[in-house]
Amino acid sequence: MKITVIGSGTMGNGIAHTFAQNGFEVALVDINSEALERAINTISNNLDKQIKKGTITEQIKAATLNHIKTYTDVQRGAANADLVIEAATENREIKLNIFKQLSNICGPNAILASNTSSISITEIAAVTKHPEKVIGMHFMNPVPLMKLVEVIKGEATSNEVTRTVMELSRQLDKVPVEVNDAPGFVANRILMPMINEAIYTLYEKVSGVEEIDTVMKLGMAHPMGPLQLADFIGLDVCLAILNVLYTGFNNKKYAPCPLLVNMVNEGSLGIKAGIGFYKYSPGSKELVVADRFRF
Repeated sequence: MKITVIGSGTMGNGIAHTFAQNGFEVALVDINSEALERAINTISNNLDKQIKKGTITEQIKAATLNHIKTYTDVQRGAANADLVIEAATENREIKLNIFKQLSNICGPNAILASNTSSISITEIAAVTKHPEKVIGMHFMNPVPLMKLVEVIKGEATSNEVTRTVMELSRQLDKVPVEVNDAPGFVANRILMPMINEAIYTLYEKVSGVEEIDTVMKLGMAHPMGPLQLADFIGLDVCLAILNVLYTGFNNKKYAPCPLLVNMVNEGSLGIKAGIGFYKYSPGSKELVVADRFRF
């Protein structure tokens, strides 16, 4: 089976890495050649970490990298794919445009999957020629390590396509969970209101950044506090998902906290920007609360 991944960012390169390490031929597509170079370097570095841990060998690293080819032309990268996984930014219009394009490029038997974390699969499928071939494959970050794949059926998604994607996920040593199409699906419908409430708790000065995260880590056995997790996900991504939930359910309980909106507007996006609720220094694993939240 030939796999194409659209988008070479954090999720895209992780998905490409995972398929390639499991023996699939992968075309990684991005309009930016420099982004593709960064993606291959990231994959190589992550493979090196696996080697240090003793989970793979140098030979597996070499084979994995050999399974990945990069393209800046979607036509060349996707024309012969059996499965295309879109992993572009969490923006409805961008995703719809990509799927319109893929529908004209790919063969009628190709499965078109989206790694969207919140946007309707039914809506995405509606812009394609074969909506029964469209499905959601929501991987978790970091993709090579996280076991879960949310498999989201749109209204038109065929049972055969669902079975194929479920089985394919198992071949990647993942645990697929089938869910129906709804704003935020399962993972983010539950997770994002919790993160949003944690931000409100900080905004209303109930407690500080470290204190809120500590309560959830020690009291609820979460491996990472909600504010640190928001930084890890990207505050812009959190905001985008909350807006989808707010619009989709027309319910004020999903309204993004003003603090989150302000932080995104000023560019404090979390780890990728070097600052969010915490500030991040290259190579440092120490968590340091951002200056604005230190009292």
